Amino acid sequence: MKILKPLSVFLIINFSALGLGILLMNNGPLTTWYTNLNQAPWTPPNWVFGTAWSFIMVCFSVYMAYLYTALPTSKVKTLFTIQFVLNVSWNFIFFNQHLISFGLLVIVLLTIVIALFLFTYIHTLKLISILILPYFIWLCIATSLNAYILFNN
Repeated sequence: MKILKPLSVFLIINFSALGLGILLMNNGPLTTWYTNLNQAPWTPPNWVFGTAWSFIMVCFSVYMAYLYTALPTSKVKTLFTIQFVLNVSWNFIFFNQHLISFGLLVIVLLTIVIALFLFTYIHTLKLISILILPYFIWLCIATSLNAYILFNN
């Protein structure tokens, strides 16, 4: 199948991003700094984050494999690279450096990039576009959590 090689590549890249993000956040969700913040009432338990991100990255990898197979353009590559950098850097900015405002800017930009994927390529990928929805929805939730912390601490 034509999709298996790009799928393998995107799974490796996306799960590497998760691993790098975990390293860069330096136990962030477990630190005194984070646990003492006034957090949103809808903040999920810590275990949900790892489960959600694993599911999201599997879905996003399948989405990207289909998109890249259909349109191996520089625009797709550039958007993916921007997504990667924003996704990984948010962990460092928010959890490691405690830059809540800058973290909010980064996660808003990441949400915009994922929305660009969704709305730009929905006509190309059609039903496969549903695979990017978990990422987009999760980013909307995560953005609200970051904003709540910014405005309530």
